Amino acid sequence: MSAITWDHEPVLTLPARRPRADRAASAGVAPSGASLRLTRRGRLVVWALAVAVATGVGLSAQSATADAPGAALPVETRVIAPGETLWQIAGEVAAPGADLRDVVAELVELNGLGDAGLQAGQEILVPVG
Repeated sequence: MSAITWDHEPVLTLPARRPRADRAASAGVAPSGASLRLTRRGRLVVWALAVAVATGVGLSAQSATADAPGAALPVETRVIAPGETLWQIAGEVAAPGADLRDVVAELVELNGLGDAGLQAGQEILVPVG
């Protein structure tokens, strides 16, 4: 019969610990924290945060609100007589004290005119009231 015996406790020897400043210098890290070194996981976290912020900014920029549709503007069709101008028509339909420049701009926009020029016989929409 054979027997195995163990006489000694295992001895675990650790390398001598150096002071913290010596370990930091040997690892290439400034002891005062003057430089920042990120691990792969740290770079991944920074990248993920940047993507999250960019996504949040992008999504918030896309949100928009709209008011209810405006009330319909009552209009009538008018045939332009020879020599008639938008300024004359604006003077006839403008409210008292209204700026004629604004009324002419409204007529140009309402009719999709490129400018304020009119042709005799042309039909345009004019606000009523």
